[in-house]
Amino acid sequence: MARPRSLGEPPPDYTPPSRTAAPQILVGSLKAPLWLRAYFQGLLFSLGCRIQKHCGKVLFLGLLTFGALALGLRVSVIETDLEQLWVEVGSRVSRELQYTKEKLGEEAAYTSQMLIQTPRQEGENILTPEALRLHLQAALAASKVQVSLYGKSWDLNKICYKSGVPLIENGMIERMIEKLFPCVILTPLDCFWEGAKLQGGSAYLPGRPDIQWTNLDPEQLLEELGPFASLEGFRELLDKAQVGQAYVGRPCLNPDDLHCPPSAPNHHSRQAPSVAQELSGGCHGFSHKFMHWQEELLLGGMARDPQGRLLRAEALQSTFLLMSPRQLYEHFRGDYQTHDIGWSEEQASTVLQAWQRRFVQLAQEALPENTSQQIHAFSSTTLDDILHAFSEVSAARVVGGYLLMLAYACVTMLRWDCAQSQGAVGLAGVLLVALAVASGLGLCALLGIAFNAATTQVLPFLALGIGVDDIFLLAHAFTEAPPGSPLQERMGECLLRTGPSVALTSINNVVAFFMAALVPIPALRAFSLQAAIVVSCNFAAVMLVFPAVLSLDLHRRHCRRLDVLCCFSSPCSARVIQIVPQELADRTVPVSIAHLTATVQAFTHCEASSQHVVTSLPPQAHLVPPPSDPLSSELFSPGGSTRDLLGQEEGTRQKAACKSLSCARWNLAHFARNQFAPLLLQSHAKAVVLVLFGALLGLSLYGATLVQDGLALTDVVPRGTKEHAFLSAQLRYFSLYEVALVTQGGFDYAHSQRALFDLHQRFSSLKAVLPPPAAQAPRTWLHYYRNWLQGIQAAFDQDWASGRITHHSYRNGSEDGALAYKLLVQTGDAREPLDFSQLTTRKLVDKEGLIPPELFYVGLTVWVNSDPLGLAASQANFYPPPPEWLHDKYDTTGENLRIPAAQPLEFAQFPFLLHGLQKTADFMEAIEGARAACTEAGQAGVRAYPSGSPFLFWEQYLGLRRCFLLAVCILLVCTFLVCALLLLNPWTAGLIVLVLAMMTVELFGIMGFLGIKLSAIPVVILVASVGISVEFTVHVALGFLTTQGSRNLRAARALELTFAPVTDGAVSTLLGLLMLAGSNFDFIVRYFFVVLTVLTLLGLLHGLVLLPVLLSILGPPPEVVQLYKENPEVLSPPAPRPGGLRWGLSPTLPQSFARVTTSMTVALHPTPLPGTYIHPASDEPAWSPAATPAANGSSNLTPRGPSPATE
Repeated sequence: MARPRSLGEPPPDYTPPSRTAAPQILVGSLKAPLWLRAYFQGLLFSLGCRIQKHCGKVLFLGLLTFGALALGLRVSVIETDLEQLWVEVGSRVSRELQYTKEKLGEEAAYTSQMLIQTPRQEGENILTPEALRLHLQAALAASKVQVSLYGKSWDLNKICYKSGVPLIENGMIERMIEKLFPCVILTPLDCFWEGAKLQGGSAYLPGRPDIQWTNLDPEQLLEELGPFASLEGFRELLDKAQVGQAYVGRPCLNPDDLHCPPSAPNHHSRQAPSVAQELSGGCHGFSHKFMHWQEELLLGGMARDPQGRLLRAEALQSTFLLMSPRQLYEHFRGDYQTHDIGWSEEQASTVLQAWQRRFVQLAQEALPENTSQQIHAFSSTTLDDILHAFSEVSAARVVGGYLLMLAYACVTMLRWDCAQSQGAVGLAGVLLVALAVASGLGLCALLGIAFNAATTQVLPFLALGIGVDDIFLLAHAFTEAPPGSPLQERMGECLLRTGPSVALTSINNVVAFFMAALVPIPALRAFSLQAAIVVSCNFAAVMLVFPAVLSLDLHRRHCRRLDVLCCFSSPCSARVIQIVPQELADRTVPVSIAHLTATVQAFTHCEASSQHVVTSLPPQAHLVPPPSDPLSSELFSPGGSTRDLLGQEEGTRQKAACKSLSCARWNLAHFARNQFAPLLLQSHAKAVVLVLFGALLGLSLYGATLVQDGLALTDVVPRGTKEHAFLSAQLRYFSLYEVALVTQGGFDYAHSQRALFDLHQRFSSLKAVLPPPAAQAPRTWLHYYRNWLQGIQAAFDQDWASGRITHHSYRNGSEDGALAYKLLVQTGDAREPLDFSQLTTRKLVDKEGLIPPELFYVGLTVWVNSDPLGLAASQANFYPPPPEWLHDKYDTTGENLRIPAAQPLEFAQFPFLLHGLQKTADFMEAIEGARAACTEAGQAGVRAYPSGSPFLFWEQYLGLRRCFLLAVCILLVCTFLVCALLLLNPWTAGLIVLVLAMMTVELFGIMGFLGIKLSAIPVVILVASVGISVEFTVHVALGFLTTQGSRNLRAARALELTFAPVTDGAVSTLLGLLMLAGSNFDFIVRYFFVVLTVLTLLGLLHGLVLLPVLLSILGPPPEVVQLYKENPEVLSPPAPRPGGLRWGLSPTLPQSFARVTTSMTVALHPTPLPGTYIHPASDEPAWSPAATPAANGSSNLTPRGPSPATE
């Protein structure tokens, strides 16, 4: 049995004509751009042929490689630390943060848990006893939280932050203080006796009921214990802290409470207190001196009378402070309670997180729904949970998005003609893109690039929309390949035609994302780098692996198998009939035979003598063409166009057994050719387009002025949640931020005291700094230190005057007098450390309020060890910490006089509160003022910087717009260079960049109208939009550049070639983004889905409307022109018909007419050669096989030599 001849194989008896019989057509010297592009296409052709030859091996190795890279996802790390995500890399803030961590460690001193109470009816006064009782109910429920972990019970008293616990020599008092020392809770309830109910500590003394803060009177307790222990030092400590009667001396919110102490001011009157009067000026913890909570920390929405008296408020806030995980670990390390559970810092963190979640839950459930008040609770763990939820991959949306794209690809690429159908290719292509995305992300994980919310929420869908476009392009170009070309060169032809387009768009996308990585925000830099790597993996998959899939599908089509169900034979396989060539008598073909396609063997070589390219062709015939088709596409665009799903001529031939539907005759290319292009390219239509786009640009410039900087946490948290309600209430009522003014090493603190006081004064004068009450001293370590020295100096002066302290003895003096004695005799000289003559000749603080430099570091050691409450209140955080030293008044050896001096300070801080910061402009004003104060202090020799969340997360806005403009300008220049290099036409590249710049400005302006604020995330999208927009513009420009004729004709032909692929690309991109609309986070919808959707629509309008109009007016000249040789009779194309743009073909063409396009496609009308095949079932009228048909032919001029091709 004879072997069946494969598709495209000529008959055995076919003898090619002699080359000497063919005329030689000189088409002119190749310009450098054409030669370079032809060389590049030749490389792509060779690549495609090799892939097709080894398609099985390539597919296996490709899938193996991408699969191995995808396994890198197992080591991926999702970063949720705000500092690691949003602090600018290499900025002064990052350097300052690194310095702080080097000196203090990674963690903050404490974590905050907050309760905010607001009335359900907006604007209602909350300063009533009833509202305070409801606040007590919620706070009490939260304070009683207990969690059981590791076989232990953990309550607030065990894990709360306690400020300045004193060291007492008396063991009994020390144990009692350890159990009773209160947690730091900033609450309006501290103005009342009920504030003691939040403190859970208790102690036991024989003969007394359990001692709790609800019944503890410190003054009375010391009197009772005085006869049994020496408590003079402890009494002085309480007196300095102004503890007094603590809580039992404060009014009761509910005087009818059975436990309301008799010492309460309203115990006997039984009258409810005036809440506004009691809260005026703030509240105090158990220490009036060191624990003062200002009004702004407790009350929100305050209103005052003309005299400044508090009248009403709309919100209450209580803040519970907990230890950090390291503090909790250190506190219980070695303790008998944890010795049996392998206590670690991770366990401490788990305990804190469990307690905080339970705290929030119980606080929110504390008040019934029918009350007039509502409670909003929040903790640091709540924020971490939000960030984790924000960063988690939504499996449902990812699967849904990819299934939607699978269905779209399959349905779009299915055909009635089973031999032309590519549904399985579409499915395989989408799955390949999914694998490429996974491999790209896996590679990012292996490279150590941490994932974040932008990576998990957006990138999978954005990469899908971009990657599938090129899949569609290659699949369609493969089916549209010349059917007569050798089977083994089909993939080479496909890459030759589409490779430049895929390379151009992919390179621009990669460059765009790499340029976006210039934004120095770690989260956005990571997103940009990951996007660039994923796009590169998509490019590799499309250019290397997908061609192998197409080659396997070609085998399926050649074997006449069903699409998708390839195990079954096709019932409507294409029948192939060999047409035996015969010469026509008059060398013409009837008009009815207009759609025949012939395979023309063309021979191309370069003459060494003239350096001209010569194409040899067989004898040709004249064509009698059909009636002119408006804008009929006789050109084959070698450059291809992205996402070309719908062919221009597809469906004209159908099999008898597989008739197509009548609606299949219409497609987007038909619409572009017959309706859209003729309408758009009329003179008045061009004018309207330019005016409309000019107006859009003008409106966008105005909208750009409306764009505000900023990104609030409320924009990230899903609306309608309890967390969003809390953050909204906090932003409205309690916009307070704890900041610190950090002083570094490198200067002498002892000799720079005046400069330090001046720096504090300048910082305190800033508009945003919350001033302390007039009656309260500044809350800084230097003020506390100086005031403490002045206090013990006063005690010494009294003891000296009374004779209790002399030159030789201080034992009869007070504790403070003895401390002053020890400090006054210090000289600061290691050889002669003591000088008793200084007792009366010097002061611990001079008349100017400065501490003697030689005494500064010695006194610092004494203060730190003797005034723990003052040190804790100052939040100094000294580094290096001063050495431990214990004062012993009764030491008789003299060793206690030798006080070790503290080391020179390298880190200290002044705490401040910023208020009134609502808008980004407020933050920027405060930051600029703080930086100016530090700069001025630097001129005086003091090295300082501000620290806190406003400086960590808002300082980026100082240079964000400059960074944005720089990145966009660099990217536009890079895009120009890439386009000019690959298109080899700077004129065209300039027009592309002009349109891209317009799109960027318009997108920025539309953001202003939509109320989208400018932050690092929109900046990345705006920068990346330049690369994404290339998809919509470069192919129209390429089609215009590679056709011939007038500008109008070339613009029309470019639209005919690219309208369908660009439109389909927009649809596929929107499908990839569609699943973002279903995100639970409004931030994802507004800042990604809306912005990228607007970008896609702008790209569609500019690529298909504005750019063709600009090209028809300002476009570059064609790269090639028509050449007529060997026949003096040259017929020009008829002029356009009135009423629209319509071009037709000449009735006959000269015998030796040659047309050259970018890839040197030479279109002739020759006599058909043996091996020409057509489908017998055609919609055209029947014709006699005795007449030899003529057909269009073409030859691709590539570096590979002879190349069969057809249009």
